[in-house]
Amino acid sequence: MVQLIVGAKGKGKTKVLLDSVNSAIKEASGSIVYLDKSSKHMYELSNKVRLIDLSIFPVRNNDEFIGFICGIISQDHDLEKMYLDSFLKLARIQDEPGLIERTVRKLDEISTQFNVDFILSVSMDKEMLPEGLKDMVSTAL
Repeated sequence: MVQLIVGAKGKGKTKVLLDSVNSAIKEASGSIVYLDKSSKHMYELSNKVRLIDLSIFPVRNNDEFIGFICGIISQDHDLEKMYLDSFLKLARIQDEPGLIERTVRKLDEISTQFNVDFILSVSMDKEMLPEGLKDMVSTAL
């Protein structure tokens, strides 16, 4: 399953994401990963959540991003959920039409195949999302 937390920059998506991950870890039987573009939220996360700072890895494009996600999953057979803050930046999604939808659909396939949930914060108003992704929005700010 893929869930989207959407809204313009500065609307509070990261706070919602952090609250969600810290609540989820209390009930998790497996592991949870929080993927971010820096380590600045390290002290806001439960110490049971694995924080991965993507900026230290040589991920240059969207295909490498998907490969990176698959690499994390392949190394952690107990992985339950992945939280991705600043998804558009992490996934190297520029203004290429259709890339956001293709990437989210790919994550949805990966989610089904490996039984890992993805929760993404997306700096975009719900109205601007591709029509095919609007049903995945769990929170719109």
